[in-house]
Amino acid sequence: MSGILYLVPTPIGNLGDISPRMAEALAQADFIAAEDTRVSVKLLNHLGIKKPMVSYYRHNTSTSGPAILERLLAGESCALVTDAGTPAISDPGEELVALCAQAGVEVVSIPGPCALVAALAASGQPTGRFTFEGFLAMNKKNRRRHLESLRGEERTMIFYEAPHKLPATLADLAETFGPDRPVSLCRELTKLHEEIIRTTLGEAAERYQTEPPKGEFVLVVRGAEPREEPEATLEDGLDRVRALREEEGLSLRDAVKRAAKELGLSRNELYRLAVED
Repeated sequence: MSGILYLVPTPIGNLGDISPRMAEALAQADFIAAEDTRVSVKLLNHLGIKKPMVSYYRHNTSTSGPAILERLLAGESCALVTDAGTPAISDPGEELVALCAQAGVEVVSIPGPCALVAALAASGQPTGRFTFEGFLAMNKKNRRRHLESLRGEERTMIFYEAPHKLPATLADLAETFGPDRPVSLCRELTKLHEEIIRTTLGEAAERYQTEPPKGEFVLVVRGAEPREEPEATLEDGLDRVRALREEEGLSLRDAVKRAAKELGLSRNELYRLAVED
């Protein structure tokens, strides 16, 4: 019987965010797969846990992933951790999860710290629908292409960004979405100098051209205003009736009924016009 892959979140700054279940999963696992063992060993020492560790990070997934899977298939359990936050979210852990899913290995995701959720909840931006875009490409052309694909996005958009790239990213965001678009800059979440700045893209871009940004950022950008669809007219309805009769062979009455429903028009008025046509 195969073992279990546990996805164990780690604090994004405040060690008080470790839950009993997270600690229990780390203690019960046969071994721990870590993004950086030097970082993870500090957390384990804090918890008083000693476990064998293996490295699993972006540049060794092709070799480390299959090796971990082999041990799981042999019956061992593994706790996957990142340096901070939830494994497999904007993280190479997604590849290990996919391997396990293909091999029929059970994956248990333990809820816990996640920067994008913490930032969204405190951002003051709409939270009902959102899209997580992760880190933008360092290449300017690829970054612009990514942002251009989001120009009409109506959902709240969430980006991760490192301090040294922030000024260029904010300038590109302001150019793509307009300087007046609201944005919340969530900095150093759960840490001593946590800060949430609610402003506009234009003001944020201007601020960080002169003020060196410090710490890791989560950018929560409000989506575009919904586009209002023009109301259909009776002439639009008549065109639709003609098309339905010609393309689908519907009777006048059935074509009117369907066209009126599709376009939100009065059936009686549309029928009267269609009869006169």
